[in-house]
Amino acid sequence: MDKIASLDSLKVTVLAEDSVLYESPYLGQHGISLLLEGTSGKNTKRILVDVGQNSQALLYNMKLMDISPATIDTIVLTHCHYDHTQGIANVIRKTGRSDVAVVAHTDIFRPHFITKPYLRHVGIMPGDSRDEIEKAGGCISLCKDPFTLMPGITTTGEVKRETDFEEVELALETIENGVYKKDLMLDDISVIAKVKGKGLVIITGCSHAGIVNIARHSLRVTGDDRIEGIAGGLHLVDASQHRVKRTIEELARLAPAWIYAGHCTGFEAQVELYLAFKERFAPLHTGMQFTI
Repeated sequence: MDKIASLDSLKVTVLAEDSVLYESPYLGQHGISLLLEGTSGKNTKRILVDVGQNSQALLYNMKLMDISPATIDTIVLTHCHYDHTQGIANVIRKTGRSDVAVVAHTDIFRPHFITKPYLRHVGIMPGDSRDEIEKAGGCISLCKDPFTLMPGITTTGEVKRETDFEEVELALETIENGVYKKDLMLDDISVIAKVKGKGLVIITGCSHAGIVNIARHSLRVTGDDRIEGIAGGLHLVDASQHRVKRTIEELARLAPAWIYAGHCTGFEAQVELYLAFKERFAPLHTGMQFTI
């Protein structure tokens, strides 16, 4: 992809997140879900990025926000983890539609386990299998390459791992051709939007590919040279001080106008992001809205 078209505007609403504000009426959950409303001319598309792990809480928040599930055009699953995918079939059923596009990496339905503190499956759950999603009304597109969701919004596709400090630190395993092996989370994708006169907005789920890798990849994929902002989870919750420091140094070089990070980012990393970016940083919370 040489260039990405530009949106006239982008509205982002945090429908599900680990945290809620004081006296908030919304329900929090361990997981994340963000609604993107991209507008170009008279064309507006509503793209749901992840669904958290509790669809009832997600749908409850949507009702409070007066957002109808029927208005969702596309759902992007950033990776296989249950706290981003559980309940997707139920969400699709609630749209009442049979044409909801579901976009993800080709490997998203693989077996996926965590081994510490004990072995357990943490990938796509049985109630959200490919068959269940399709029966609910989802039209699945699986792709390793960037996938255009509308003019001005695309997925990153599989992210090239370049940095020497952004390793997948979780004890994750998969089964491939009958062989039990380490899972490198190659299915971790993000969403890129470009807003006219602003630059790129990068929406992440967990950033298992590394947020610096994702940002550099986004610039390369779109042919753009400016990042307006980054929103989502940065998965620094258990990262070493060295990794947090290097991540913030590299993000500062990329000079986004703002960073809104939550979910798996971790409190210590959020503090360091605030110290580095000051008013250009804000923690995500359920119910947060911003328009570019």
